[in-house]
Amino acid sequence: MDNLSSLRTPIKRARGLGSAHSGTHHFWVQRVSAVALIPLSIWFMVALVGKLLGGDPYTVMSWLKNPLTALTLGALIVALFVHARLGIQTIIEDYIRCETKKIAALLFLNLFIFGLGAASLMAIARLHFFGI
Repeated sequence: MDNLSSLRTPIKRARGLGSAHSGTHHFWVQRVSAVALIPLSIWFMVALVGKLLGGDPYTVMSWLKNPLTALTLGALIVALFVHARLGIQTIIEDYIRCETKKIAALLFLNLFIFGLGAASLMAIARLHFFGI
């Protein structure tokens, strides 16, 4: 049996052992979220400087009452948190060696990112529908 395994090519021995086959999906989602963040961030900066800087709370309120504004701001929040989660997940997977610490860090990351994202989206919805 040992002689038979030495006849296999290196690719045959390695096939099915390394990747969880999720790297490509991770790569593309991170790139798509990065591309989505470019126009959304520019839109937010223009709106921030043009309309909101120095404005009172009622100016911000009237800006958020527009459904297109609320949806675009929600898209910015989703893209931002998805992109941040994927980036931090990569750092955790690459630099934390201990499997227990890695799982704990990934669990904390997911709870933190999803919690902040949900709170941000709820704040946008509350301000849009109910005001200050």
